[in-house]
Amino acid sequence: MDYDVLGWPPDGPKLRLDYRRFSYAGKFVMTNTGKAVAREQAVANETERDQHDSEEYADDVIGAVAFNEDRTDADTLWLRYVTVATDRRGEGIGPKLCGLVRDRAIERGYDRLKIAVNNPFAYEALYRTGFTYTGETTGIAELVLEYPKPDALEDGETDPQERYQAGLEQYRERELSDEEAEFLESRRGSDPPKSDVV
Repeated sequence: MDYDVLGWPPDGPKLRLDYRRFSYAGKFVMTNTGKAVAREQAVANETERDQHDSEEYADDVIGAVAFNEDRTDADTLWLRYVTVATDRRGEGIGPKLCGLVRDRAIERGYDRLKIAVNNPFAYEALYRTGFTYTGETTGIAELVLEYPKPDALEDGETDPQERYQAGLEQYRERELSDEEAEFLESRRGSDPPKSDVV
């Protein structure tokens, strides 16, 4: 499998994903966001990479992330949309893509990355990528996670397990699918998952 950053905001590429296979497919045709993708195999050359600007679906893509700078803080990058092909979910593709963007963004000089997640599976996946719950939610009830850890955690305000569980508790208060309820019950009282960040 090949993981690649295709471009950075505000001049990201257009990426046409099949709406039948990917959530948020329409969000990836916007060119003002950066994009990173996971492909079944490596792209041989730039011409092949440029084909994603065509009218055809990017059939070789099995996962994608769109991201942009914060409007008020140029040192912060927001991961906006993370999607994995429906038949490839649960393989760790999303967290690995987010980890790639995290590492490349830090190399490019961003101080902080943020993402807002709307379900406990994404919450867990981002924790595995080194993100931590900030205690904040968006106006549409998404939980905001941040990398590196928010300053309050670094100063010992809240221990990591307590902060992790506080985010899970936010989801427990919602109407859940059976899978979500089972997942949340399996995490009750547990420590945050181990991160891939050394």
